[in-house]
Amino acid sequence: MDKTKNKSTGNWGEDRATGYLEKIGYEIIERNLKLFCGEIDILARDKKTIVVVEVKTVWGSGWGTAIELVRRKKEKKLRLLASVITKDYPKENIRVDVIGIDSGVLTHIKNAVGG
Repeated sequence: MDKTKNKSTGNWGEDRATGYLEKIGYEIIERNLKLFCGEIDILARDKKTIVVVEVKTVWGSGWGTAIELVRRKKEKKLRLLASVITKDYPKENIRVDVIGIDSGVLTHIKNAVGG
């Protein structure tokens, strides 16, 4: 597995997801936000809601779709990250969205990971 290629693919996907989110009216608060318990790919605001956005990008097949790569362990991590963000935004609604990019095709699932 080529980590350099994975990183560049991930960066490309996050750039694409950021552009898409801005285009549909989200305000990007921060990218690659490092917390003690992990990293948030994109932290954004959608009207009155703070959104933790997980981005998965895949090229080709064999591993499943990008969305399918967000499995239970990752969902648990995303719930933890969202709960930590709640401390910084105590009066805001928080949700977790997932953006999957499969060979360039973007899919956005709002509220993909419930509390």
